[in-house]
Amino acid sequence: MRTQWALRWLPFMVMIPVALIGLLAGPSLGFLPLLTLGPSFGSVYGSVQRTAMIGLLALAICIPLAYYNGLLLKWQNNLTIATIVCATGASMLVSHLRLKRERELANVRLVAETAQRVLLRPVPRKAADLQVALSYTSAAAEARIGGDLYEVVTTPYGVRLLIGDVQGKGLDAVETAAWVLGAFREAAYDEPALDDVSERLESSLARHLSGEKFVTAIIAEVREEEIVMLNHGHPAPFLISAGGEAVPVEPPDEGLPLGLGPLGTDRPKAHRVPFRQGDQILLFTDGVVEARDDSGAFYPLPDRIRLLRSNEPQAALDALRADLITHTGGPLPDDAAMLLLRRHAE
Repeated sequence: MRTQWALRWLPFMVMIPVALIGLLAGPSLGFLPLLTLGPSFGSVYGSVQRTAMIGLLALAICIPLAYYNGLLLKWQNNLTIATIVCATGASMLVSHLRLKRERELANVRLVAETAQRVLLRPVPRKAADLQVALSYTSAAAEARIGGDLYEVVTTPYGVRLLIGDVQGKGLDAVETAAWVLGAFREAAYDEPALDDVSERLESSLARHLSGEKFVTAIIAEVREEEIVMLNHGHPAPFLISAGGEAVPVEPPDEGLPLGLGPLGTDRPKAHRVPFRQGDQILLFTDGVVEARDDSGAFYPLPDRIRLLRSNEPQAALDALRADLITHTGGPLPDDAAMLLLRRHAE
């Protein structure tokens, strides 16, 4: 907001001091040519008409000051007027091209965001004996289209879920997320073992990804009294007991992200964690813990887990999201997805 305010008023912040100096100092300093900065700066913000009006304002300042200083109709002032006119015309062209480009980018972004919303379909609010809450916060304008992904499905083998983050941004990341989600939705129903679901995703990405691109992810399956997880290089989730104690669920061994399987043999090992009545588990992408405030401090998620004690999971997660945005003081630099599972209490 401050940047937009500065860009909006920058032409006037330049022309007004130039006018005052020209009025007080007289013709000796020759500041009038600097009025061309007004329309030049005006082209970076606002419409073509606004840029033209700033150019007319520069002329409206230049001509009376030239008359006041006895320079009217002299070649120096005629050159200044011609320069202002030419600068205004060029700035109007730049403004037109900028607005055209902004409209094109807005249309592309709208199509991509629509595709992303279709891709990331709403998760069920209830699955078996679980209450499910979701929060997805888009990033700043220059990184709005990201590769955060999530899914919750009820299968013959129990409730299975996925949360992940594709390396990179833009349409390529959305396309990769589509591959991962498509493979997961099929494998989650077909494969009885969670390790086989992971292998299916790895095989799918091996056909799709090139170079060293990857996807960090957690694949999980909720069972009676426990949750089983495979962590592919993703931030560890937080398990919150019915009593309110929160602990990070670190994997026993570091596992490679999806897509890097051919580079090594460090496949993640499934680890079981007690998940009983009244317990909650919060899964999230790195856009949450890497969000910074104005001083550069990361978001202190462990200290904010207390916000999830609300009786209603979605209200609790919404409160956590609001606190995250308050911490950054504005748009996030990266997408931030959070998935909260709560097991029904007795």
